[in-house]
Order: sequence, then structure tokens, then C-alpha cells
Amino acid sequence: MIDQQISLRRGAACPSVRPRTGRCLVLAAVFVCAACGLVYELELVALASYLIGDSVTQASVVLSVMVFAMGVGSLLAKRLCSRAAVAFGVIEAALALVGGSSAVVLYATFAWIGESRYALVGFSLMIGVLIGAEIPLLMTLIQRVDRQDAGGVVADLFAADYVGALVGGLAFPFLLLPVLGQLTGALCTGAVNAAAGGALVLWVFRQDLRPRSRWLLILVNVAVIAVLAVVTALVGDFERAARRAVYGDGVRVAVQTGLQEVVLTGTGRGSLDLYLDGRLRVSARDEYRYHEALVHPAMDGPRARVLILGGGDGLAAREVLRYPDVRGVTIVELDPGLTRLARTDRALSALNGHAYRDPRLTVVDADAFNWLRAAHARYDVVISDLPDPGISASTKLYSAEFYGLVTEALAPGGRVVVHGGPSSSRPRTYWTVEASMRESGLRTRPYRITGRVTDFAAGPDRATHREPSDHGWGFLLARPDRVPTLRLAAAAPRLRSLTGSSLVRAGRDAEKARLRGLPPSTLVHPRYWEDR
Repeated sequence: MIDQQISLRRGAACPSVRPRTGRCLVLAAVFVCAACGLVYELELVALASYLIGDSVTQASVVLSVMVFAMGVGSLLAKRLCSRAAVAFGVIEAALALVGGSSAVVLYATFAWIGESRYALVGFSLMIGVLIGAEIPLLMTLIQRVDRQDAGGVVADLFAADYVGALVGGLAFPFLLLPVLGQLTGALCTGAVNAAAGGALVLWVFRQDLRPRSRWLLILVNVAVIAVLAVVTALVGDFERAARRAVYGDGVRVAVQTGLQEVVLTGTGRGSLDLYLDGRLRVSARDEYRYHEALVHPAMDGPRARVLILGGGDGLAAREVLRYPDVRGVTIVELDPGLTRLARTDRALSALNGHAYRDPRLTVVDADAFNWLRAAHARYDVVISDLPDPGISASTKLYSAEFYGLVTEALAPGGRVVVHGGPSSSRPRTYWTVEASMRESGLRTRPYRITGRVTDFAAGPDRATHREPSDHGWGFLLARPDRVPTLRLAAAAPRLRSLTGSSLVRAGRDAEKARLRGLPPSTLVHPRYWEDR
């Protein structure tokens, strides 16, 4: 009774539905809003990891900033509880617009400005403040429709909130991302958010609204949904324009494989560029320098069975298959979409010498770490042509545990070669790879290939064409029984850039820049962020 009198003094009218019905509708709105809020959060993390790299750092930034901002939003909402219905309607409309458009704006800043970190922090702050303001207002609204003790209100609200977060968290990777994509998924989520918040206020709490407030909320929600719908309709044109801004006008193939975005630019073998998730992996103008240096030093010795970890583009396999005494090559590639493109795209298949047509080649679609744990075959040569260790998802593939699995897969006298990243611009990363290999029992021989034909950055790793050129690639040749000798096989084919003398110089150059005393990287203690 006292609560009713306080509510009436504040000008709140009785809800237009029965208490039990109103309580269920408020909890349903909590469920939907929580699901939408988590989708916004995951969208920011996923897109930032794709555009900026290092998913651990990006997730930490988004989550910490957003949680802080939620606390700020909760404090600010205290001043709005006297007009909780109107405030909640406006906040949900703003959240729908900000959260729904966040992916588009982030991608636009990356494409046209070249920097999306500040936009990431800004959206994390805004979305966090708006999400944080929801719970105090919803607590006020649910007490208005169904009087119960504060503990029961909190339990009901948080139960609906957590279940909604579960649904949103599962819907993002399994429904929104594969079906709608990052941009359209965020826009559609915003439309659902606006519709749910507006419907709750305009139906259940319409008696709380003055005519002007009611029409204002209707117009705001219609405008937000209309803006999101128009942007959704234009998102295809936007993506094409943004790709041209990022990759230039020569985009020929753009495929979202489910694991990554694969983009091919250039129309011929001499102008082909391959990008994975916005990072330049291969340029036809000088990829031969990288792949010759990666493959041929490891082919000095028995080489009947060769294992390539990564290398779905087929370019490392091209070099291996130039040896007629190689009887079998196995490629373990996580993304079947990349190997499919390497088989079918005319320019890329010409660049890899139609390696996938060779009957000696076998392709396994699997995670290299998990595949090695179950593998029983032994190989004379293992070639690690994997993404850069600075990408968080690839860090385990540069750990001491991973190299222990590689060692077990080697036949007697077998060798392993690893691309450790740009040894000059990121020396700690490169020498940490070497320390991790030595921790697993491998005895290493570092070498560095210098000289660039083009001005793109770190070749087959996470650098983009916007970064300045570094000084080449760092490799590590190793075997478990003794330190390997840097030389080319007597039966090596004719190479375009690599000679025996240049390989010896490459080893001396690497040793001159050696960093000593670095600890290895392990699964529980990854160490590949220190060069950033």
C-alpha cells in the first residue's frame, strides 16, 4: 500500500495489463535485450580481432571498457527512475542504433581511415553505458507491475538476463555470423532490440506516457528501425566500396569461408595478391623468395614423406613437388575454403603450379595441433607454413608443446622448418619461437632472408599492405638429433633467388642478431605479445 502511494506521487499510472502478464512481458524484454547486448559485445570482439589482430588484447579492451561503462550507466540511471518507462524506451532505441551500426562504423574507419582502435573504445563505452542503465530501470518497471520483495525482483531479472545472454552468445557464432555475416547480423540485432524495447513501453506502460512522450517514442523507434533497414539494404554496396578502399580496385574474389575472409586481387599470375582476414599473405611478385627459403633448406636429406602444416595456398607444396623422389606430401589446412580456392581459381592454381592435381598430394582439413596429437605416421620433413605467432588463435601452434608433437612426427634423420615471423622488426617474437623449439628438444639453425621486391610488409603473416616494409623473413631449421647444416640438397632444382652461398650468409646474419635468455612460449604462458 505504501509502495502504491509512493508510485502515484511520482506520477506513475497503473500498468495496462495484469500483474502476472506484465511481469512475464518485462522478463521477456530483459531476455531479448540481454541477448542483443551480448551480440553487440561479441561483434565488437570478433570484428576488432579481424581488423586489428591479437584477439586476447581486443577482447580484454572491449570487456574491461564495457564493464566499467556498465557501472557508469547504472549510476546515471538513478536519475531516470522517476520516469522509468520513457527513459527505458529512449535508451533501448539509442542502444539499438549504436549497437546495430557499430560493425559498419568500425569497418568504415578501418577501410577509409586505416585505424579503428578509437572507434572500438568509443563504441564499447557507449554500448556499456546504455546496457548498464537497463537493469535499474527494468527493476523499477517490474516492481510497478508485480509487487514483490527486492530479492525476488533481482533473482528474476538476473535469471532472464543470463538466459538471454546464453541465447545471444550461442546465436552469434552459430546463426548470425554464418548466415547473415558481421555487418548484417549486427544491424538485424539492432532492429530486434528496438522493436522489443519499444513494444514493452508502448504496450505495457502506455498509461505512464504522456501523449507527447508516446508519439516521441513511436517516431524514435520507427526512425531507428528505418535507418537500420536502409543500411541493411545498402550493406552489399558498402562492403564492396570498403573492400576497394582496403584492397584497391583489383578485387577479383572475396569469399567468407566460415573461418576467415579470403580475398584475391589481381588478374594474372604476376599481379596476384592473397589476403586472409585483411592481412596480406602472398604477393605473386616475390612469394618465390619466401617459399624457396622455407622449403629447400629442409629438403637436404631423406624426403620421401613430407608434411606441410598450413600452406593451403599450395605454394609450399609446389616447391616440395619439384623433387621427383618425394613420394607423398600431406597438407594439414584448417580452412577447406582456402584449399578449394587454390584448386579452382585460375590465377592461384597457376601460381601454385597446379600442385593439387599431383597424385602425390593429400589434403587433410583439420587443426594442425589436434591432428598431430592423433597422427601415427612419421615424416622425413615437416614444413610449418602457419599464420604469424602474434595472432592469438595461432599462438598454440608456436608453443613448446606443439613442437613436441612435431618432434614425435619426425622419422629418424627428419627435419622441421618454421617461419618465425620478421626477425628484424619483431626480434623477440622470432627468438621466442626459437626458444620454444629448443625447449621441445629440437636443435635449431636460424636464418634470415633479406631483400624485398615489393613494399608490402611481412609477407605471409599478419601485416597489411598499409604497413611499412620490414627487412625480410626469419626461418628456423631444426632436427632432434643434431644441429642441422644450412645447405641446399645436391638434387635441388634450379631456384630463382636462393643459392648455397646466400643461404650460408642468411645463417650468419641471423646469428649476429641473436637475442639470448628468452623464455619459451607454452600453452599456459604464451609470450608472443612483447614486440607490440
